[in-house]
Amino acid sequence: MQVCIVYDCLYPFTIGGAERWYRNVAEALASRGHGVTILTLRQWESREEPDIPGVRVVAVGPRFGLYTSTGRRRLVPPIVFGLGVLRHLLRRGRSYDVVHTASFPYFSLLAVGAMRRRGGYRVVVDWHEVWTREYWREYLGRLGGTIGWRVQRACLRVPQRAFCFSRLHERRLRELGVRGELTRLEGQYDGPLEAEAPQPARPVAVFAGRHIPEKQVPSLVPALALAREQVPELRGEIYGDGPERGKVLDAIAELGLEDVVSAPGFVNGDVLNQALASAMCLVLPSRREGYGRVVIEASARGVPVVVVSGPDSAATELVEEGVNGTIATSSRADDLARAIVIVHEAGEALRDSTSAWFERNAGRLSVSHSVGAVLEAYVDS
Repeated sequence: MQVCIVYDCLYPFTIGGAERWYRNVAEALASRGHGVTILTLRQWESREEPDIPGVRVVAVGPRFGLYTSTGRRRLVPPIVFGLGVLRHLLRRGRSYDVVHTASFPYFSLLAVGAMRRRGGYRVVVDWHEVWTREYWREYLGRLGGTIGWRVQRACLRVPQRAFCFSRLHERRLRELGVRGELTRLEGQYDGPLEAEAPQPARPVAVFAGRHIPEKQVPSLVPALALAREQVPELRGEIYGDGPERGKVLDAIAELGLEDVVSAPGFVNGDVLNQALASAMCLVLPSRREGYGRVVIEASARGVPVVVVSGPDSAATELVEEGVNGTIATSSRADDLARAIVIVHEAGEALRDSTSAWFERNAGRLSVSHSVGAVLEAYVDS
């Protein structure tokens, strides 16, 4: 079988949940003897050509900065990528049995749909997220948000075999009437399926990720200050970078927490893994999450997670209250602080419970479980 995978970012040149998902799918297909081509934008220097065994990587567009200074996606790269996908499928579409694409950044999905009849391939679409009309307008303003909403609706009308990764987005897809069979996959975790023995917890709350508005990272700093009133030994480690890192550093300075809260930016993977494994808890204050793989990665190490309840976050689906973490009612400092203190007071018992939660759920949350369902869909769709 010849499969074409379409996404504008490629792991490890960019790092995110979708990038890792498509890398895992490509490697699984290649290991089973299928022909695999990935269409993406160039993110590498000429001396860094991608090397994925058994996989052909085709850059259908030049290297771009994908994000604005405020952390929002730029408009031009998705359009250029969509045109590149269209050109490629115009020339090579008939050589593929399946074209498997992310819904986002939308124009590429529209290109895949436009070439479907000419190419004769089956269309498989991953809906990592489905945005509401209200969120589109908040993200892009009234005019831009209305256009974005309509483009998303047009993508839903493309005949497809659809997948999503959370109950939240499954419900939205069904309500909006996606045109095709829909399956919710549960697994994107690609680590060992045996839980690590929990390490002794340092009194440290850790965040790791991009510092963009949706992640609400600056809200963690005043929360740590409040939590320290009840847990004086508590410290914070805020890893990652992005347009809001300046706000994080400013908040640390304003609250005089330089000695107890660090924000070192991006660090070596081994450093980050050790920091997470020994943390008292991982805090994910994000208001928008399509899945929340980091919750599973923390749970695999016996590290409880604090997430924030919200209408656009699917990460709460991965937290069982009092079993592998707790759900804060909002990202307000007092609510986050209360959740962090709850984890502290639960102590080692919660770490043991978190490990047990992972062991019970690792199989269904594994990427191999989801890839198996995808391969079946390639044949059945």
